[in-house]
Amino acid sequence: MDILIESTRQFEKDMSNLTDKERLYVVNKINDYVNSFSEHKKVLYQKLRRIPLNIPNLDKYDSSLYTMRIGKDLRIIITIDEDPIFEQIIFTLFRVVKFKDLRKAYLGIAESLYQDLKRENKELLSVS
Repeated sequence: MDILIESTRQFEKDMSNLTDKERLYVVNKINDYVNSFSEHKKVLYQKLRRIPLNIPNLDKYDSSLYTMRIGKDLRIIITIDEDPIFEQIIFTLFRVVKFKDLRKAYLGIAESLYQDLKRENKELLSVS
C-alpha cells in the first residue's frame, strides 16, 4: 500500500513555532511511525489515544481522530485513513500542540470534522 502524509496549514504553523530541535524530533517520530506502520499496525494503533468526544450522533461511527505522543510534552493530532480501494494509507497531521493545549485543540478539530455529520443527522431527523 502507498502511504501519503498530508498536513494542514495549522500543523505547519504549529511546527514553525517549535524550536529547531523540537521540529527535528517531531519529523523523526512521524517518519518512524509511518515507516513501521505496515508491519506493526496493531502495536502502533495501541500507542495512539482518543479523547472522548461529546458530539451527538457520532456514536454510530468510529472517529479516525487520534493523538500521538511525541516526547514528554508534545502531542500530534492525526487521522489515519486506510483506503483498500485505492490501496493507500493517508496520515493527516492536524496539529502539534503542548499537552496542556491538547484537549481544546482536539475538540476544535473534532467539531470541525464532524459538523457535516451533525448537520446531516439533523436533516434526516427533520425529514422523517
